[in-house]
Amino acid sequence: MTARPTNLDAFWMPFTANRAFKQAPRMLVAAKDMHYTTDDGRQILDGTAGLWCVNAGHCRPRIVEAVQKQVAAMDYAPAFQMGHPDAFRVAERLAALAPGDLDHVFYCNSGSEGVDTALKIALAYHRARGEGHRNVLIGRERGYHGAGFGGISVGGIPANRKAFGNMLFRVDHLAHTHNLKENAFSRGQPAWGAHLADELEQRIIPLHDASNIAAVIVEPLAGSTGVLVPPKGYLERLRQICDKYGLLLIFDEVITGFGRTGPCFGADAVGVVPDMMIVAKGLTNGTVPMGAVIARRGIYDAVVSKAPPGTIELFHGYTYSGHPLATAAALASLDTFEEEGLFQRAQELAPYFEQAVQSLRELPHVIDVRNMGLVAGIELEPRPGAPTARAFETFLNCYEKGVLIRTTGDIIALSPPLIISKAQIDELIGKLGDALREVGRN
Repeated sequence: MTARPTNLDAFWMPFTANRAFKQAPRMLVAAKDMHYTTDDGRQILDGTAGLWCVNAGHCRPRIVEAVQKQVAAMDYAPAFQMGHPDAFRVAERLAALAPGDLDHVFYCNSGSEGVDTALKIALAYHRARGEGHRNVLIGRERGYHGAGFGGISVGGIPANRKAFGNMLFRVDHLAHTHNLKENAFSRGQPAWGAHLADELEQRIIPLHDASNIAAVIVEPLAGSTGVLVPPKGYLERLRQICDKYGLLLIFDEVITGFGRTGPCFGADAVGVVPDMMIVAKGLTNGTVPMGAVIARRGIYDAVVSKAPPGTIELFHGYTYSGHPLATAAALASLDTFEEEGLFQRAQELAPYFEQAVQSLRELPHVIDVRNMGLVAGIELEPRPGAPTARAFETFLNCYEKGVLIRTTGDIIALSPPLIISKAQIDELIGKLGDALREVGRN
């Protein structure tokens, strides 16, 4: 058992109440399949796939072995004017999984970097076509697109924007799709809300003019803001409007990809082919940081063909793009998904998961339950004068009961590994229900 550090001061923790955590640390020291092990020897059932990452469960042998072998064979290789075989193999696999003609892959190291990359590719595409004036980017309220300045700008998380502002100056936002009056306790995609996509054509395009707009970026399902499920027909309508006016449609699939919401991607679940998809997290099963942008063939061809021969076509990249350890982990993760039929398994489990999470609707202070695939959001009534407190107390109560959930504001988000069993779903929802009852007394 790994001993707890005696000094916790030096680590400035991300998205964490540092002072509170260091007074009462929660230390994870091992993981296997569906469980974490704490430093005091307790087993914690993982209801969040780590952080939406470990879709195949923790420390899967094939993935562990692949990374171990790779680090012993070649620890690092540059991707600038050089290559290594696995980087091309992963790209080929992703191109085969992606819908339509999304068949060119640009590597990065995270979802945040993936967003910046996709936005830069969008601008480069229009410039290559002689439309460099197309530089307005459209995001959505309550959208989360990472922690970079590009992602914060097109994102719509108030706390991010309050702290750091809008650093890309030509940005606008669609309205979010969350409406408790119309959609509370929807199972899967709600029936109401497709018309909200029309705001793109009715307000935003007339304001900026279509000739100035480069791209629209949305999450197929907005996860970090509290599991906002897209209304039926909403994403399809965005696709139609983008096609009509020559705008690129970008799907941020960092959370929704690799079986979480559909056959593979959120795009598959809703039957919409975007122009680019951003992936990360589940791509390597969380083992090694890795992200990627998957672009349609026409985007790649436009950018590459317009550059003079022998020159760098896209002046962009990262030191660790296509890192050998990351590509080894990605190949092993994709093999694990395929060999164990995890995408299909997730679809088969989704109705059982839905029934389980929807059973929480009558518990104290629960004002909404929503779900899609193996994702669920349970929204709680904020405690008067103490927003977020009720959800965080539920998180702490669950942790003491041996289950891990995630909270964002007063919303509980569940996204278990795709290997979860029905018995473990019952355990997760049962202990969460007990926690909601106990916290609800306060």
